[in-house]
Amino acid sequence: MTIWQTELNLAALNQRGKNTMVEYLGIEFIEIGSDFLIARMPVDHRTQQPLGIMHGGASCVLAESAGSIAANCCVDINTHYCVGLDINTNHIRSIRDGFVIGTAKPYHIGKTTHVWSIEIVNENKQLISINRLTMAVLNRKS
Repeated sequence: MTIWQTELNLAALNQRGKNTMVEYLGIEFIEIGSDFLIARMPVDHRTQQPLGIMHGGASCVLAESAGSIAANCCVDINTHYCVGLDINTNHIRSIRDGFVIGTAKPYHIGKTTHVWSIEIVNENKQLISINRLTMAVLNRKS
């Protein structure tokens, strides 16, 4: 059984990020499962802070991007859309280069809110940050 209400493919998900912060930071969606979505982001000059490690805000951008796209794929896009309401991030380990990978999985998919877990790891699967994203589900105006 799948949580998705929208037919998903990686090319379409990556196209949604064109001309946005997602594209600027090099975030790309790399895997779709029955109840998860995975995106990765490079750690480079765009995502590092002055000390040369990944900026904490970059973790939040990856988490919110993965969770937001996932949430919007769990609603009927003809009648509803989802927007971020709250994000909480705990930074566990720093990273200087390479890629970080974020896996978005739902804790709760409701009629008016969603709550998502996004774990971010490095290429060695070491935990970089844990994130909780709350999304508001809104009605589209006719």
